[in-house]
Amino acid sequence: MTQPSIIRTATAELYDAYVVKNYARAPLTLVRGSGTQVWDDAGNAYLDFTSGIAVSALGHCHPHWVAAIHRQSSELIHTSNLYRNPNQGELARRLVGYAGPGRVFFCNSGGEADEALIKLARLHGFAKSGEDGKCYKIICAKQAFHGRMFGGMSATPQEKIQKGFRPLVPGFSFGELNNLQSFADLVDDQTTAILVETIQGEGGINPCSAEFLIGLRRLCDKHNLLLMLDEVQCGIGRTGTFYAFEASGVRPDAIAMAKGLGGGFPIGAIWLGENCAELFQPGSHGTTFGGTPLACAAGLAVLDVIEREQLLSKVRANSATWIQALGLVAAKFPQQILAVRGRGYLVGLQLAGDPAPYVNALRERGLLVVAAGNNVIRVLPPLIATVDELMKATSILEAVLVAKA
Repeated sequence: MTQPSIIRTATAELYDAYVVKNYARAPLTLVRGSGTQVWDDAGNAYLDFTSGIAVSALGHCHPHWVAAIHRQSSELIHTSNLYRNPNQGELARRLVGYAGPGRVFFCNSGGEADEALIKLARLHGFAKSGEDGKCYKIICAKQAFHGRMFGGMSATPQEKIQKGFRPLVPGFSFGELNNLQSFADLVDDQTTAILVETIQGEGGINPCSAEFLIGLRRLCDKHNLLLMLDEVQCGIGRTGTFYAFEASGVRPDAIAMAKGLGGGFPIGAIWLGENCAELFQPGSHGTTFGGTPLACAAGLAVLDVIEREQLLSKVRANSATWIQALGLVAAKFPQQILAVRGRGYLVGLQLAGDPAPYVNALRERGLLVVAAGNNVIRVLPPLIATVDELMKATSILEAVLVAKA
């Protein structure tokens, strides 16, 4: 790798002097991206298998996406939700086409999408129990991550997220992922909804089994609860289906999405099934920036590319080869890699120890990945990644494992 440049030194000094220190940032300044690669300010290239933490679904600067953003930015950028704009209506139509009959609310991020689901659950509980407000509890999963706003943080049973912010929002309880009975035991007459990630991302790439999701659907139907799925990280094609839950055959009552939906431009959304789509009425929820013409142009461009380039089928086919190759590498180094988990282009490598030294070593060899949980490397290629690029990443991983053996 090239020696640090003057630009990098200046940028580091600016961060040290002026940027809040709430991230343990890598010593890396990125200045350019194209496809699956990014370059730092010293000219070094990296295979970007963080995808901006599952955001850059089309990689960097996809021509169709760039053209759509450029075109829309020269026509109309913002209007507010006091008025209609064509892009928002069309993006809602296309998302309903993937999720099923219902309606869509647009916001700006996954955190906001999860907050909207929590408010939806409260409205459902209010409709169930009336004005006494006794039906408000939401059952979530241990090791979950639903954002850092107060509602989402309260639904995230991780001390590193909650520490310093108590008292939290009341009404959340936590069952064991893939243990249906542990969820059933938490249901009482004050329960209004169940909220889980179809595949836990920050918690360590822990997928819900199809049997578990089917069981949750039946449990919700039995007790008139909303089944709400957080697909902020695992949705928008990352697993080879548009939504990760599709593999189970289950249909939820509501879905949170964000990250890959904008391909790099901030956008979030929730889909609401017909049974609960009317719970939000004028005044009950809102957003200044959600669903702008520019944000929705980005979302439409992402869907265009996913469909035109048949990325869902490519992710399914390519990931089968890639995950098999990762499994073979893991088998060579059983004292370092304990498990390979995930689906599609959302993969976690469970390590025997701290992932930080591995993340750093991979970066030094030109591969960017991100940690998850306490001992997992999270690998998130852009949906456009080819088999050759996936195999290159696998070779870099093997070289690091050899060096650390």
